[in-house]
Amino acid sequence: MNILFVLTSHSQLGDTGNKTGFWVEEFASPYYLLSDTGASITVATPNGGAAPIDPSSASPDAATAATDRFNKDTEANALITNTKVLADMNPDDFDAVFYPGGHGPLWDLTKNASSIALIEKFNMQQKPIAFVCHAPAALKNVKNTDGTPIVNGKKVTGFTNSEEAAVQLTSIVPFLVEDMLSENGGVYSKKEDWAAYAVQDGNLITGQNPASSELVAEKLRESLQ
Repeated sequence: MNILFVLTSHSQLGDTGNKTGFWVEEFASPYYLLSDTGASITVATPNGGAAPIDPSSASPDAATAATDRFNKDTEANALITNTKVLADMNPDDFDAVFYPGGHGPLWDLTKNASSIALIEKFNMQQKPIAFVCHAPAALKNVKNTDGTPIVNGKKVTGFTNSEEAAVQLTSIVPFLVEDMLSENGGVYSKKEDWAAYAVQDGNLITGQNPASSELVAEKLRESLQ
């Protein structure tokens, strides 16, 4: 079972001067859930090389058992500091793709041609495609073979408008994930802020927030069994 993890290469939080990137928990929890059950995981980013970690996700407040394990795991850290170039990845080599969130994807993965083409190919092959928190942003410009948005008519979730307001970044982000999914025809649903929630519609799996990363990974694993 070969799974491709796609992380952001974007490290700047708009014009704030603050750093962003991917959210550690949203990588670590799915990584261990899947790799501990035998999955081989490849990590890629648009630029290759080191993937930027959102500093907020590395703070003690955001720590979980999975992030603690990651911090001590030299092998997993090597994957993050030496990611493959996304354009070099062939969907035929993988059984599924998973996109962890963090705010970074809002800037680069939404318009990255390699990412868009890769998701479209996985979808055409009916392989599981999974996204958590802000990562559904990567679906913004992805189309079905008939030209409609990939989320059109599909049950989806993702970081909520109220969660974005709670972290005071509504005016900083280029768009709101909840609004984008709805505007693209997605059948959007959510639970209360910060509750674990994931939905699956066919091969498309989405999770609401960092607390949902393990649920997304569980649904991905079930889809592959």
